[in-house]
Amino acid sequence: MRDNSAHFRDIFLHDTPMMDVRAPVEFAKGAFPGVINLPLMNDIERQKVGTSYKQDGQQAAIELGHKLVTGELKQARIEAWAAFANAHPQGFLYCFRGGLRSQITQQWLKSEAGIQYPRIIGGYKAMRNFLIGVTEQAVAECDFVLIGGLTGTGKTEVLQQLDNALDLEGHANHRGSSFGKHATPQPGQIDFENQLSIDILKKRAKHLHQFVIEDEGRIVGSRAVPLELYRTMQDAPLVWLEDSFEGRVERILKDYVIDLCAEFIAVQGVETGYAGYADRLKQSLSSIVRRLGGERYQRLAAIMDSALEEQERSGDVDQHRAWISAMLSEYYDPMYVHQRDSKNARIEFAGDQAAVVEYLKQRPAR
Repeated sequence: MRDNSAHFRDIFLHDTPMMDVRAPVEFAKGAFPGVINLPLMNDIERQKVGTSYKQDGQQAAIELGHKLVTGELKQARIEAWAAFANAHPQGFLYCFRGGLRSQITQQWLKSEAGIQYPRIIGGYKAMRNFLIGVTEQAVAECDFVLIGGLTGTGKTEVLQQLDNALDLEGHANHRGSSFGKHATPQPGQIDFENQLSIDILKKRAKHLHQFVIEDEGRIVGSRAVPLELYRTMQDAPLVWLEDSFEGRVERILKDYVIDLCAEFIAVQGVETGYAGYADRLKQSLSSIVRRLGGERYQRLAAIMDSALEEQERSGDVDQHRAWISAMLSEYYDPMYVHQRDSKNARIEFAGDQAAVVEYLKQRPAR
């Protein structure tokens, strides 16, 4: 039999399969990438057992748990665990602290299914604390450089060409701007932080000591960049990415119109996907109505509505360039120019995409 494990680094580096036997409500608050939730108790059962524990002590809570999870219900859960264990013989199971729930799961698997399956010592809490430490340690020990640039210059494209990039927007499933939502929802805050930490862990295991990050605000969509990392980003050197106005319009057209429409259709189907995409664009514009001002918002909304009608009718996206151009010249560019002026002293290089990628690939860690 394999031993229970506390080798968190190896577990995350190798994407070791894990089953989480916490209740669904706990799993929803935070989990690790690829983990399967196969709970010992559902939310209602866990609540009842928790109440019993507070009122009558541990033994009474254990007895209640055995009464609640019995018969066919118990058998179904054991069968699900056994299927996971047989499919993932190198995996592990865990509960919140690696205590009673994971031990009961182990006992039932052994007695009812003949399977000895190891658990994570310390459970979810220990692994979560380990990953928090990974990010904190990287902030303390590594070098960070930021990519800045006006909206639509292709900062994410630069990151995708670098081995040492940390894609905050990718982990947050959000492009960072008012128009940045995807067709699929953002991960939970803790899930976002866990994914980022595992990315850092894997890159540091390849002996990378310098990381490139897009110059972001503290909030990416509705997910917060870990505070220690964000503070470090405020003082990090900056590389400024440049592109022509026309190039930026075309990139935004592709990302926020063509690709977003395709995303919605892939997720929701042809019939409802286009309507979902059109609603998302309109909502994104209306979310900044106060900053745009009423007159400008009405003007841009009318252009957008006309472009969406033509796109639905003929598939032609040309009309979208009008509102995109106006958004850049009247809203985003003045805002970013002001930001650049405030960060000018930190800019150590500026250039087009090819030049910036080459510079960052050659840049020594400081």
